[in-house]
Amino acid sequence: MKSILKDRLGRPLRDLRISVTDRCNFRCRYCMPPEIFDKDYQFLPKKEILSFEEIAYLSRLFVKIAGVKKLRITGGEPLMRKDLPLLMKQLNEIDGIDDIAMTTNGSLLPRYAAELKEAGLHRVTISLDSLNDEKFRYINGRDIGVSQVLAGIDDALEHGMQVKVNMVVKRGMNDDDILPMARHFKETKAILRFIEYMDVGNTNGWKLDHVISKKEIFNMIHAEMPLEPVDPNYTGEVADRFKYKGSDHEIGIISSVTDAFCSTCSRARLSADGKLVTCLFASDGHDLRHILRSGATEEQLVSYIQSIWEKRDDRYSEERLKHTESQEFKKIEMSHIGG
Repeated sequence: MKSILKDRLGRPLRDLRISVTDRCNFRCRYCMPPEIFDKDYQFLPKKEILSFEEIAYLSRLFVKIAGVKKLRITGGEPLMRKDLPLLMKQLNEIDGIDDIAMTTNGSLLPRYAAELKEAGLHRVTISLDSLNDEKFRYINGRDIGVSQVLAGIDDALEHGMQVKVNMVVKRGMNDDDILPMARHFKETKAILRFIEYMDVGNTNGWKLDHVISKKEIFNMIHAEMPLEPVDPNYTGEVADRFKYKGSDHEIGIISSVTDAFCSTCSRARLSADGKLVTCLFASDGHDLRHILRSGATEEQLVSYIQSIWEKRDDRYSEERLKHTESQEFKKIEMSHIGG
């Protein structure tokens, strides 16, 4: 029986999140602020981005090495990558993969939902930070209305996909939208999840007092629509689950800031340019693309990936204040590695 690959803290590698592009049609202010990304920012040239064949090959290695079961396609905005359904088909042919999901802003889903479902995509997570159209246009920095994202949610549901809706909550930006969002999605088939505002990357001006905590979010909703806890689906699930009393409808709260879950983190990230990143808040990644394109054998790649994970001791969210007090600590932008 193959031994389980574990890091220094005894955490296995089970989930691989794959960024297929660093480009996005949104400029969300907590991720890609337009003031920075619309100036002289240099996106990755095409030759530096992994091909679909390279992504599929590396994904097979992660299954072989560690028994990875779940893949999540991210960006940037993944639907800006041309012919994405072709990659979905290739990934679905990998023996051992139980689940393929995608994180998207949803605005392009009406164009691609049918093709993606046919290619084997069954789950999508869609970002929506407000139902207030004026506020949402401001947050996304591209004057794209709420209706466009709601249409994407509807299209995904109509094609039989499981849909989760993620709302990043920032104090003073959209905390007054928590209850309207909860009311709206309570009776739908989509599962709403609230995310504490995180200090991913270096460009969003994160401050601790911008964070609306899991406890605050729970209390706000519970006071109007009573909630009760739900057991996690699996060890390491990022969201605390709750359901409305007397109902099967649920919500989730992701609390990386006030209630960190580093101890059960089994996720690695593959950036669009082929770097293996072992933490969402990492300052750098390990260059698999260079090794792959330099003619390394499968055995050499396997050995390299194993050594990276076995040395992993990341637990940034448990040590956040130590890092955020240092002006020298730099992190990879979320547009390079997804959420």
